[in-house]
Amino acid sequence: MNIKFFNLLIALFLFIGSTFAQKQPKYIFFMIGDGMGLNQVQAAEIYKASLDNKNTVYPTVFSQFPYATFATSHSQSHGVTDSGAGGTALAVGYKTKNGVIAMDSAGVKAYKSIAYLAKEKGMKVGITTSVSIDHATPASFYANQPDRDMYYEIGLDIIKSNFDFFAGSGFLKPTTNAKKEEVASLFPQLEKAGYKLLYGLDDYKKANKSDKLILMNNKGTNPVSLKFAIDQKPGDLNLSEITSAAIESLSQGDKGFFLMVEGGKIDWACHSNDGAAAIHEVLDFNNAVQKAYEFYQKHPEETLIIVTADHETGGMGVGNGSSTLRIKNLENQKISQEALSLLVNDFRTKNPNASWDQLKEFLGENLGLWKNIKVSEDFTEDLQEAYEKSFVEHKNETSKSLYATSDKIADLAIKALNKASSVSWASGSHSAAYIPVYAIGVGSEEFHKKMDNVDIPRTVSKVAGWSHP
Repeated sequence: MNIKFFNLLIALFLFIGSTFAQKQPKYIFFMIGDGMGLNQVQAAEIYKASLDNKNTVYPTVFSQFPYATFATSHSQSHGVTDSGAGGTALAVGYKTKNGVIAMDSAGVKAYKSIAYLAKEKGMKVGITTSVSIDHATPASFYANQPDRDMYYEIGLDIIKSNFDFFAGSGFLKPTTNAKKEEVASLFPQLEKAGYKLLYGLDDYKKANKSDKLILMNNKGTNPVSLKFAIDQKPGDLNLSEITSAAIESLSQGDKGFFLMVEGGKIDWACHSNDGAAAIHEVLDFNNAVQKAYEFYQKHPEETLIIVTADHETGGMGVGNGSSTLRIKNLENQKISQEALSLLVNDFRTKNPNASWDQLKEFLGENLGLWKNIKVSEDFTEDLQEAYEKSFVEHKNETSKSLYATSDKIADLAIKALNKASSVSWASGSHSAAYIPVYAIGVGSEEFHKKMDNVDIPRTVSKVAGWSHP
């Protein structure tokens, strides 16, 4: 054999081998169901099947991914993490104490998130959520602040990030800093930095998709979050639409993209122990994952999708005594506990001396209680006592969760429905339950064994060929 030809052949084999060995994703989706433990996923899948009277599960898109595992989520300071430390672990691959955003526990050393690593490689970067853009989990990917409540300062960190696409409901404190001082509005500063501020899908449709964009909810809506999925009506901005917009915008580049998507209100529903709302949030998040999966189907050799959670919320249980699951009862709930609370207040205003039977009829219409669902004697007594306080003594009582203060009647009614629907809760706070991890696409085989949350972004870095700091 000619020696030159032999050397050429060896070089060709080495080149082909290194090409296969170094295969890296061009498009990376990092999708986080905030508060979404394994049982939240299971409940959603059982619920979907129950609507067809099937004793099985109708799997979500992501639970059918070829690789699935689970991870621990403790923070550096606590056995149970918050979203600051949980988001930080997923974003930067390091533990920190609860409440800190992408910094060490002393709030001194800033960590670089994998979103920045993607940007340094020329990829476009998008950060999206169903809550405010300055909330803890999305913030962990672009901001570095010692306290998750420094919303104004977190918002300003968008400018230093120079990321390409942001989306969510809005900003919590665009004119008030951490010292509670009134300061220059965040919005003109973002515009000066080259961002186009968009309010709703109509604005987005008119925008130049190559510009740096910040998509927010329609003007006049609550900047705190999008509506709960169970409460949404046609025309309300949703996470699936945000995800589609992000994909379209980030696809304008030729070096690929990194997109973080957070389903933020799974957590909020679970803080309120609102089983039906939590399930609808998981299904809403699944719709967003579906958009990523459809993109993957067009680019299977270039795409990696990771689906996980920052922590579990509520210690959700599926099954609360009987071997028979009655989760289908949740289809009787028409609105979230938050919306129900407002409706109870409106009902009370219009009917200050309503009878017990009138209240029961009202709850039957909105939750199916007594109308379609048997209510236990204990809950009937509790609700009747709350009725007497509210409609006879005219002393309105409330129940407080992390993100909502609910009317006592609404809170008890949701609890009664949960009980009748085989759903139970350990608390109104986060838990140390394992978080799920699902993966498909280029490098997904690396997600095949028990992990810690910091392993997830480190593995993404490894697969992508980034040098993790």
